Amino acid sequence: MKHYLFIFLFSFITTFAFSQDKTEKTTAETTVKKVTDSTAVKAESTVKGIIIDATSKQPLENVNIVNLNQVIGTATNAKGEFELRAKANDTLHLSYLGFKSIKVKVTNDWVDKIEKSTITLTELALALEEVVVTGLKLTGYLEVDVKQVNINTNYRYSISGLSNGYEAGKRQPSAVTKVLGSIFNPLDFLYNTFSKKGKELRKLKKMKEDDNIRNTLAARFDREMLTALLGVNKIDLDEIVSQCNYSEEFVTTANDLQILDAISECYEEYKVLNRSRKKRI
Repeated sequence: MKHYLFIFLFSFITTFAFSQDKTEKTTAETTVKKVTDSTAVKAESTVKGIIIDATSKQPLENVNIVNLNQVIGTATNAKGEFELRAKANDTLHLSYLGFKSIKVKVTNDWVDKIEKSTITLTELALALEEVVVTGLKLTGYLEVDVKQVNINTNYRYSISGLSNGYEAGKRQPSAVTKVLGSIFNPLDFLYNTFSKKGKELRKLKKMKEDDNIRNTLAARFDREMLTALLGVNKIDLDEIVSQCNYSEEFVTTANDLQILDAISECYEEYKVLNRSRKKRI
């Protein structure tokens, strides 16, 4: 009888221990899964909002929203709604033609909030400057009249064996000298331009990879979004492009995407030259 009682107790204890171990493993796996899922949700946290006109209270379509920290962008739909990946303390840059651009700080209570937060934009009072139109004395003959029109042409010079071109403005005696100076001493102006702005300019690659940002920049000429993304003012931005051997006319007429591509190309050249310089040292 004692023998059977011993076998029964041994079987009971073994079964209980196995069940407990299985329960602990299941609990541990569940905990790990919850932590993993929580981390995934946190990594993909978003903010939602509706952008309206401060005066009419009507929704604004195609407002450009850019996360300056993560360098990603989006635009509002026909209802003025948007959703963008962001985390607490990120800064969003909101811009819309004819309205004052603003920066909005992402707060903890806004992240992953179900309800959409309402943001208002204020319309700018635009004053048109006086435009002076100089009349041309046209004769009606194309060959004669076309000579009265000023044509501004910029030239980009290239040398066999070098991948990059150099824009020196109009055809003039100093143009070639300017190009040669940049070729034989390229690191000086690049280093002075980029060495103090490396942190901001590393965003260039991300900006070029985001289709929303590229499409937005292609339609803009105000440099506002570029200066916000790169953390520089408009004067510094124009100076950077000028130092990269782009003409004054290019600086004033290019759209924001062309400016971005110009700076990006110049910055990539700087990084290559800077690495070579460090190796020599």
